[in-house]
Amino acid sequence: MEATICNGHAELCSRPYGNTTFLGSHDSYAFSSDPLALARDQEVDVTSQLNLGILFDGGTVVDYLNTVKTWLDANPNEVLTLLFTNSDGLSIPDIWAPAFVQAGIDTVSYIPPNNPMKRSDWPTLGELIDSGKRVITFMDAGADGTDGAPVDFILPEFTMLLEPPFDATDPSFPCSIDRISGPLSPQDHLSMLNHNLDTNLFGTGILVSDPGAASTTNGVASIIANSNGCAPLVGGVAPNFVMLDFVNIGQGLQAVNQLNGLS
Repeated sequence: MEATICNGHAELCSRPYGNTTFLGSHDSYAFSSDPLALARDQEVDVTSQLNLGILFDGGTVVDYLNTVKTWLDANPNEVLTLLFTNSDGLSIPDIWAPAFVQAGIDTVSYIPPNNPMKRSDWPTLGELIDSGKRVITFMDAGADGTDGAPVDFILPEFTMLLEPPFDATDPSFPCSIDRISGPLSPQDHLSMLNHNLDTNLFGTGILVSDPGAASTTNGVASIIANSNGCAPLVGGVAPNFVMLDFVNIGQGLQAVNQLNGLS
């Protein structure tokens, strides 16, 4: 049976993944409701973030993926993207892949027929859901096979997904391409907005997320302005991912719906 509702909207079932904007939670594992927890980037837990329509970024792997799998089983018409940072350079085949297998995420993961895959070549959300392969995972380091045999369901991020700078402290979010690799042009990459505003902690030079500005930063006007500023660098299209801190604050979903042309 073909999916008739995809990620909450019938209109998205026929929309290619590469032409869809998703709301993302930056450092989704770093959640706390304590306002004195200065290193927090989110205020609600992982399941609550997923229920807001959020993609995943980071976290303790096995428990994290078990939470994801439980949520996926309860939400069969959702396409989910996982963005992981491999800052410790852990082996993809020896460390990361077994965690995916243990949680059962490998069985629902999409494997592109081409690697790298052009933005225009991705299937529709409906096709991903109908195939049962509706999780797309990107890894920022090691997934290109440099540390051993590549794992086909863990994709090298920057050959297919470009990023502007992160740790912005300027609320106007001036845009440039910061991380990109591989043979594809910027226009053929998926793209991301790192729409996370940081502040200098007590003048120490340590940058932390700025919860006081979240309602403005996560507002429609700020997100759309950032998208418009980056669009000329990626062929005039909307970003595929809008990464926010404090996703429960502001109008992130409203902005993403606007970028998707949804009411």
